[in-house]
Amino acid sequence: MAQRGTFITFEGVEGAGKTTQVQRLAAVLGPDVVRTREPGGTPIAERIRDIFLTSDGITIMTELLLLAAARAQHVDEVIRPALEANQIVICDRFTDATVAYQGSRGGIDLELIHHLNRVATGGLTPDLTFILDLSPEIGLQRQQTGETHRDRLDREPLERHRKVREGYLSAAKADPDRVKLIDAAQSPDAVHAAILTEYQKYLSQ
Repeated sequence: MAQRGTFITFEGVEGAGKTTQVQRLAAVLGPDVVRTREPGGTPIAERIRDIFLTSDGITIMTELLLLAAARAQHVDEVIRPALEANQIVICDRFTDATVAYQGSRGGIDLELIHHLNRVATGGLTPDLTFILDLSPEIGLQRQQTGETHRDRLDREPLERHRKVREGYLSAAKADPDRVKLIDAAQSPDAVHAAILTEYQKYLSQ
C-alpha cells in the first residue's frame, strides 16, 4: 500500500480559538502543510459556505445536505489528493462538526449523519482530531469582545451552543484514540503546548 499523508482536524464551539491553533500547528509542521476549512476549501464549497452562514431561514436538514455537498467537493478536490501526495492536511472542522451541530444541536438522527458523512468522504476519516473544549459562555464572550465577524450560528441562543458542546464531548468519548480533548480555557500558549504533546504521542504510536 502506498504511503499516505496525515489528516488532522480541529473542532470546537464558537470562540474556542481553532483558527489560532490551526495556524500555530501548521507553522510548527512546516511549509508543505495543507491548511483548509469546512464548509469551504474549494471555490464551489466556499460558495456553499456563504449560503450556509448567511441564510437565516435555512432548515437543519438543508444545513446537513449543504454540508455533505461541500464536503464531497472538498475531499475530492483538496483533501484526498494532498493525502495521496503524502502531505499533512490540517482542516478547521470536518465530520465531527456535523455530528455536534446538525446532530446534537439540530436533532437529526446520528445514523443518518454518519451515513451521509461516509458518502460525502468516501469513508475518509481523520487520523487525529483536536477538540478545543470551552464553555459556550466563554466562547461567545470572547467573540463579543474581539474583532471576529459574527455569523448566524454565533447569534443562536446559548442553549443551542451548549448542545454543540455536548455533541463534541460525546464524540470524544466515543473515539478516544482519535479524538483528543484540549482545555481551551487555558492561554493560547498552553493550548498549543497541549496540542503538541498529543501530536507527539500520536507520532510515537
